Amino acid sequence: MPYLLLIAAVLFAVSPAFSPSFSGYEPNQYPIPQVSPPGLPASYAFSIWGLIYAWLIVSAAFGAFARRDAADWQPMRAPLLLSLAVGVPWLTVASVSPVWATVLIWVMWAGAVVALWQAPRRDMWLASVPTGLYAGWLTAASSVSTALLLGGYGVFSAPNAALVGTVLALVLSLGVMSTRASPYGFAVAVVWALIALAVRNASDGSLAVLWLSCAGVVLIAGYALWQARSATARS
Repeated sequence: MPYLLLIAAVLFAVSPAFSPSFSGYEPNQYPIPQVSPPGLPASYAFSIWGLIYAWLIVSAAFGAFARRDAADWQPMRAPLLLSLAVGVPWLTVASVSPVWATVLIWVMWAGAVVALWQAPRRDMWLASVPTGLYAGWLTAASSVSTALLLGGYGVFSAPNAALVGTVLALVLSLGVMSTRASPYGFAVAVVWALIALAVRNASDGSLAVLWLSCAGVVLIAGYALWQARSATARS
């Protein structure tokens, strides 16, 4: 399992090089074209994937060679392996079908969150932080993907779909964070996504999405800081 996880992390990181060029869902992939939807973060936000890829590989390599037989590392591996394995073909699927891509990204999210729940308490910077960064970004990404479907299939208008997606991301984030004493990587990824969402809507986007994403930044960052202080006080 440790070596399979390392292989999966490497394949996940290199998969963009072997997938169709993907810079986001195409507007015409939906019955109602989603042109500059307010639920999509600013494009610079996706650069976080470089950090996620690298940190997951370092984490998996450390686990394979330094913690291969460690009992506290073992529970995290299976759900994380599932998430990464599903993630390898995700870009190819997304270039064809946003519906199936949304289904798959929720599977990836579920595996990442379970892995975060199971992450060992020691080796925080090499276990829970990279896993949390990955899970946090997937929380935002899966919510965005869902919002685009809601807008693209006419369930809600694009601005209202963006609000639903943002609320979904916040509810899920607070739920996940409440189960971890130190969800630092997770909180950083969610805050990063919310700031990018605010940037996207700051000029000609949705004012409601802008204010909700700003409030979300304060809420998630504040909750993470409160958890950190509480953990320090207990220790």
